[in-house]
Amino acid sequence: MLIEREHAVVFQTYRRIPLAIDRAVGTRIIDLNGRSYLDMLGGIAVNALGHSHPGIIEAVEHQIRRYMHVSNVFYQEPQVMLAEQLVAASGYPRVFFSNSGAEATEGALKMARRFGSVHSKADVIAFSGGFHGRTYGALSLMDKALYKDGMGPFLPNTVVLPFNDVHALESRVDEHTTAVMLEFLQGEGGIAEVTPEFVAALWRLKEKFNFLVIADEVQSGIGRTGDFFAFNRFGVKPDIVTIAKAVGGGLPLGAILATNEAAALFERGMHGTTYGGNPVACAAGSVVLREVMSGLIDNVREIGNYLTTQLHVLHKQFPNLIHEVRGRGCMQGLVLSVESAPFIPNLLEHGVIANATAGNVIRFVPPFIITRNDVDELCEALRAVFHKSELETVQSSHG
Repeated sequence: MLIEREHAVVFQTYRRIPLAIDRAVGTRIIDLNGRSYLDMLGGIAVNALGHSHPGIIEAVEHQIRRYMHVSNVFYQEPQVMLAEQLVAASGYPRVFFSNSGAEATEGALKMARRFGSVHSKADVIAFSGGFHGRTYGALSLMDKALYKDGMGPFLPNTVVLPFNDVHALESRVDEHTTAVMLEFLQGEGGIAEVTPEFVAALWRLKEKFNFLVIADEVQSGIGRTGDFFAFNRFGVKPDIVTIAKAVGGGLPLGAILATNEAAALFERGMHGTTYGGNPVACAAGSVVLREVMSGLIDNVREIGNYLTTQLHVLHKQFPNLIHEVRGRGCMQGLVLSVESAPFIPNLLEHGVIANATAGNVIRFVPPFIITRNDVDELCEALRAVFHKSELETVQSSHG
């Protein structure tokens, strides 16, 4: 059995879904026994175009026959093409390619420190519930004990404040602050969105104390919320944006987007990567950007609205179990009144893949190509699982 073989040779660091994959197509994952599952996890917000997208396969095959890797000492058409697409879609004039969201975080943190060295400040502030990666800079900007306990010390001059707490923000940000890093819609934090009041306060402080704002759009970006970035709806423009996940269409790819002023903080030779901007990954990314900007983002808005409506129907049906519906587009969650993890294997039994996060949230970050039928299938599975849970609760209360 594949699962037993994995247990014998691989670090046991993942809480894997007990599913051995044979293949995946569109919104479906098929296991080694031939059973098909609706994928509402999307590779954890990665497979924006679904699985085995023919355009991505064609682009990857074409590029891989030209060359797979030459390093960043050469000029490469796939990199430049994707950078041009990102500039056009995002409004940011400069792009630095990485391999992952964590690497993008580290690069952005270096830019923040560089800005601080010029302006005689060093403090970098982030917020509770945020997730920025597993590297030391990223961990220094997070508060989840599971990821940090026994692994310190972490970077100095890093502070984690309560999310959406305007008073805490105003009390801590000052002339020593060089940057503030923020997920406008938190993924690991339970699909929690920043409030307009918090954003307004942050920009007032930015004007007063002259620091950088770094938007972490690794999970929420590239159209996942129905806007290209989650911050778009707030009418602000951060200095630096980190992206990954969806931009590679399933291949490892991340990037830092920046204003000209922020990008100029890095002079030639100050930052680099061997694999970042791999031409095969960039070729896939170009297909993702082309599809997203050619109308797929409209489907995210439309299907996202339908998903929200149907989740609210479930909320009304199970008011004692469902506390809240959160999120937008293809990034939504059900906040439960109980722990969410036990529901994940039950959903799997009904042919639906999702995951639990933030203790009591079931997270849905599916491919952007999902349909109303997919949403209906999800909600039927949720309805069956919640109904069974309520029955078991009633039976338990009666002894």
